[in-house]
Order: sequence, then C-alpha cells, then structure tokens
Amino acid sequence: MASSNLVRAAFFAVGAIVGGGVATAIGAGRRKEVIQPSPPSPPIVDVQPTGVARITAPGALTRVDLPVLKYGNPGPVSDQLVRKAYFAAYDRRLRHPAWFSQTAEHLTLASLGKSPLGQPPADEAGDRSKSTFIEDNSIPAMFQAKLKDYFRSGYDRGHMVPAADAKSSQEAMNETFLLTNIAPQVGEGFNRHYWAYLEDWCRRLTSSFADVYVFTIPLYLPKLEADGKWRVSYEVIGTPPNVSVPTHFAKVVLTSKPSSPSTPHISEIATGAFVLPNAEIPDNARLESFVVPVEAVERAAGLTLFSDAIKSSSKHICKSTKCEVIVRRFDDAQKRKAIAAPKN
Repeated sequence: MASSNLVRAAFFAVGAIVGGGVATAIGAGRRKEVIQPSPPSPPIVDVQPTGVARITAPGALTRVDLPVLKYGNPGPVSDQLVRKAYFAAYDRRLRHPAWFSQTAEHLTLASLGKSPLGQPPADEAGDRSKSTFIEDNSIPAMFQAKLKDYFRSGYDRGHMVPAADAKSSQEAMNETFLLTNIAPQVGEGFNRHYWAYLEDWCRRLTSSFADVYVFTIPLYLPKLEADGKWRVSYEVIGTPPNVSVPTHFAKVVLTSKPSSPSTPHISEIATGAFVLPNAEIPDNARLESFVVPVEAVERAAGLTLFSDAIKSSSKHICKSTKCEVIVRRFDDAQKRKAIAAPKN
C-alpha cells in the first residue's frame, strides 16, 4: 500500500472511531419500574499526584445477582488473565486478547532488565529460543484459539505483549507465547516490521520516563463502502473458522516522570494513542500519521483507559519525546520460520 493511501486509510479510521456513536431513547411511559443508570466505569489507570498508579480491571468488581440468572450466568464477558509481565482480558468470541497493560504492561528499565539494579541473573533471564507457542488451557476448550487455526492461514501469530518486554524470567517470557496473548497479524510489513518498530519505540520510552504503561488493543473499525454506508468486515481463520482477524491495532501509552528535580514527588504525565491498520505499512511512514485521540480508542474499544483529570492535564506524548520509530529489519538477515503444522 502506498504511503499516501495508507495515511488516507488512517484518517478514515480516525473519522470512524471519533465520529461513531449510537443515539438511544427509552420510552419511560412504557415501564412501571424505574431503572437507575449504571455508574460510570472507573478508569483502568489513574495516576495519583505522587506518581503512584491505581489500576482497576474492567468489570472485575462487578457482581450480578438476579433471579433471571438463577440457573447460571452466561458470562464472563472476558477472562481476566494475570501474568508475570502483564495483565490481559481474553475475548472468547473473537478468540484473541480483548485489550492489554499491567492492565497490560508497566515498563521500566528494571522490568526490561536494563537497570544494573534490576537485571535478573543470566541463568534466570527469559530466552526467546526456549519459548514456544502454546494453547492456553486456562480457557475452556470450546473457546480456545488453537495452533492449527494459524497453520497456513497467511497470518503471523502476533504478540500483543511482546516477548522482548518479558525478559525478567523464562516463565514470564513463556506466558507471552500463550495464544491468549496472540492475535492474527499481517506478517510482511507489519508484525515483522512496522509493528515491531512501534514495540521497540515503547520500550525506548523507559530511557526518558520513570514509568511507562502500554495498552495494546485489537480493533474492528468500519470502512466506508462504495454505496456510502459504513460496514465492519473481517476475516476469520481456522478450519472450522475460529479466530477473528482484527482490522486495526491500537497502542496507547501513558508515561510519568518527576516534573522537576526540585519537585520529584510531583509527576509529569504524558499520554498518546496510535491506531495502525492490520496491513503492510511502508518503513518510511511517519508514526505521527497514526496518532488519534485517546478518547477515540476508548470509544471504539468500549473502555475507559484514563480518568478525565489525566486526559485534561497530561501532555501529548509527541510533545514530551520524539515520536519516531527506528527501522531495524532483523529478518532480512534471518527470515522467520514458517508456522509449522501443529502436532495435535
């Protein structure tokens, strides 16, 4: 896809998720009972003035006890997965992660093994060559993504939380290879290239900020068709069809650092969101061309990532640091192995 066409596609995606909305009306006269509106959901990450982050799992505190559910609750909406290096929610219908940070990832120099004080012993650090993709048996079998779903699908098994972010131990790295941390991604030009550059950019933020929170969110965005109507269309891989292929992926970041040497207890917060199409992206595409408002991603994903106070007071990440990826074509020297046929 040409760079100019790609940018236009990105703008279409922004328009779809910024302008999309549904107006609903309830006829109060038709009902005798009074239905109280649900309280607004708390933000997933709320950073206090001291820099301490308060993290809430969406829906984790919700308890439903109604007569209609006497014989069972058809939920959960998503499975909450607590891992060594990340926290995630798994979508049983789509068979891939619903979203990620420590509510997906909390990155620091220490967590990445780049701090002299935080480096694990060499024999305990995660080694990617010792990890293999594996089905997640913590999910009921009928809702699992399977290794065979990806075989000859034409898509890479794309990490939502990168293996390179989980070098603290072999167990932490192995957990990033669970299929509950994987979504189908275009390989050439995306998972192996531009998406990998963006993951690297997120890790490099730890050189400038004390704390970095990263959310990775698969999205299904509408596309304007020739008849003037917006439609969501996506592929489903597997035989029988089992795993949905997202149309886009979002990276949302929140960073914090002391506002000044004289006020180390007061944090300077920066936030930013990027939405990329699940397609080949040229290396020369500007990262800032994929910038969207955080609220746009929240609306598209059905999440409240940050509090209104953070959104109104934080700087944009591209004004706090350079939003530029570094092109590193590691696979030019050593092409990735094709996905092998599953043994089971």
